Amino acid sequence: MTKVAATFAAGLWGTLAQAADDVTLQLKWVTQAQFAGYYVAQDKGFYEEEGLNVTIKPGGPDIAPTQVLAGGGADVTVEWMPAALAAREKGLNMVNIAQPFKSSGMMLTCRKDAGIETTDDFAGKTLGVWFFGNEFPFLSWMSKLDIPTDGSDDGVTVLKQGFNVDPLLQGQAACVSTMTYNEYWQVIDAGLTPEDLQVFKYEDQGVATLEDGLYVLEENLDDPAFEDKMVRFVRASMKGWKYAEENPDEAAEIVLENDASGAQTEEHQKRMMGEVAKLTAGSNGALVVEDYERTVASLLSGGSDPVISKAPEGAWTHAITDKALN
Repeated sequence: MTKVAATFAAGLWGTLAQAADDVTLQLKWVTQAQFAGYYVAQDKGFYEEEGLNVTIKPGGPDIAPTQVLAGGGADVTVEWMPAALAAREKGLNMVNIAQPFKSSGMMLTCRKDAGIETTDDFAGKTLGVWFFGNEFPFLSWMSKLDIPTDGSDDGVTVLKQGFNVDPLLQGQAACVSTMTYNEYWQVIDAGLTPEDLQVFKYEDQGVATLEDGLYVLEENLDDPAFEDKMVRFVRASMKGWKYAEENPDEAAEIVLENDASGAQTEEHQKRMMGEVAKLTAGSNGALVVEDYERTVASLLSGGSDPVISKAPEGAWTHAITDKALN
């Protein structure tokens, strides 16, 4: 081989070696510490080390991750399992490939001055509930409590809650949906104290369903190249999550640097990261089958109108995490 040819070959090989594989991640909500692990993985070069060029697309009130995935707008999405399983039953073959969140952060936050002390006090009250797939755990919980959601005297009136806590603050609802890491603190910041409130954590009520898992389309996993990309993506993402757990303040700062909206504050994001770290703690990224089965059981317990009509098949796989974590 001539010197020129050798130089050309070396240059070509360098170009090929540097060509990163593109991956698009769709988040479930706006840029915030709820997704810190992915932003940390990007900022710290963990994706780059795995030969990946990752685009992180924020979500929002008008963005349904399942629809983005179905339309080919993302390779992988962050979604709650109830929404993913409901979509799967309707024909969108979403598969859970990793589960960074071990615990649920969902709560119902109620005002004591509205007469709420225990779940027995729900009857006759108006409760704020998020929809767009977030209502499924709530409906399963009410079914377990044998409380109708039809607005009857012995049931509850469901208020379709926006992504804020105004109904609680303005007296339109006795309780509203909150996350431990976000909306609960909006209530506190608005002037109510923890002593003014009665909170019901879904984890404590035995109806917690899995949140913030990573999902792809089943047919894409048939492609070895796609599977390999997801192995590298999950490995780097979990590295990002564990770094975020150990360095919460730095992780929050990285999130703020990526907030194009400028809406987030340092205090809120650092507080959020501290709470989110409690939810990812104990997860190495692999789905715990018992947690999956609990989620399915909760979704099947919807009385005459369950979230899903039968236990799904093929809705999760350990194939990615087995390779990513070993």
